Amino acid sequence: MRKYEIMYILRSNLDQEAIKAEVEAAKNIITSNNSKVIDVKEWGLRELAYEIEHNKKGYYVLMNVEATKEAINEFNRIAGYSEKIIRHIVVAQEA
Repeated sequence: MRKYEIMYILRSNLDQEAIKAEVEAAKNIITSNNSKVIDVKEWGLRELAYEIEHNKKGYYVLMNVEATKEAINEFNRIAGYSEKIIRHIVVAQEA
């Protein structure tokens, strides 16, 4: 398994319960694919550098994980079609 940094931005109009549910769902995607979540940091609501899908703000979440390729592919697949996630990026950390 390799270490990855996953950052995703949630829509700003979500309430606290919906945000908590999305963070848990993202963690579950990783853990259900034989991987583990090392750390989750919620950066909170921040101004976007540019407007994305008519959003000027977004709720930033950073996850550090130790994951298999399958777990990362599954996260990318689900985040790609999720209406609550407006942007995401996965970066492999150097060994």
